[in-house]
Amino acid sequence: MSVTGIILAAVVVGATGLIIGFFLGIAGKKFAVEVDPREEAVLEALPGNNCGGCGFPGCSGLAAAIAKGEADVGACPVGGSPVAEVIGGIMGVSAGGSERMVAYVNCGGDCTKAKERYNYFGEEDCAMVAHVPGGGPKSCDFGCLGFGNCVKACPFDAIHVVNGIALVDHEACKACGKCVSACPRHLIDLVPYSKKYFVTCSSKDKGKAVMSVCDVGCIGCRMCEKECHFDAVHVENNVARIDYDKCKNCGMCAKKCPKKIIYKVEVPKPDAKGKIA
Repeated sequence: MSVTGIILAAVVVGATGLIIGFFLGIAGKKFAVEVDPREEAVLEALPGNNCGGCGFPGCSGLAAAIAKGEADVGACPVGGSPVAEVIGGIMGVSAGGSERMVAYVNCGGDCTKAKERYNYFGEEDCAMVAHVPGGGPKSCDFGCLGFGNCVKACPFDAIHVVNGIALVDHEACKACGKCVSACPRHLIDLVPYSKKYFVTCSSKDKGKAVMSVCDVGCIGCRMCEKECHFDAVHVENNVARIDYDKCKNCGMCAKKCPKKIIYKVEVPKPDAKGKIA
């Protein structure tokens, strides 16, 4: 190929590139989607965990919803009140008083307290074990299976299986709710961080049946309900439940419980290697 041909080809390619670039530039401006600058600011303020605990597809989805007024400025459970205040300033609204929440496992039937039907050597998956004969190796049909689906779901390393039951580190928990969704027996609730007394049972069986399978099951005696001066404890479906809107952390229900299944929880924290003694 001659030098003239090479130069001509280069000119043609260059001109084509310029023309295409010109039209792309025009199309980009004509069809550009305007982004609310508040959305970008909100996204910058969010923690960026993309855990989905807010109910939206990641932090970008929540930021877009907040900017459009479709989500509350305090919708991020991970960021809590500090992030809500920042986002409230961006949106020009009051963040309000959002109480910090944490996850809690409603079961105290560890390996020393809950009886077993048989030894299990299969797949360690709670959802799968819940459907094997007998509903798993533990005799209680309502207790924690202990195979750690909640542990795998937690993006914050805030929950661990200790001696056969899941325990939550309330300091590490961000209340994203993933462990709540992961538990096939629905044993995990989000409760106010400020509340310290919990019922460590979810069995709906009657007293005699409960005692036959677990040493720390609620027998539905209603002693806690009678002792509470704030109408915060009620026995429903044979198991005590605390209304945290009314609970004053007085601890009288715990003192009166004959089975000692209501108590002030002091959850051990994992060490540097993620283990709990």
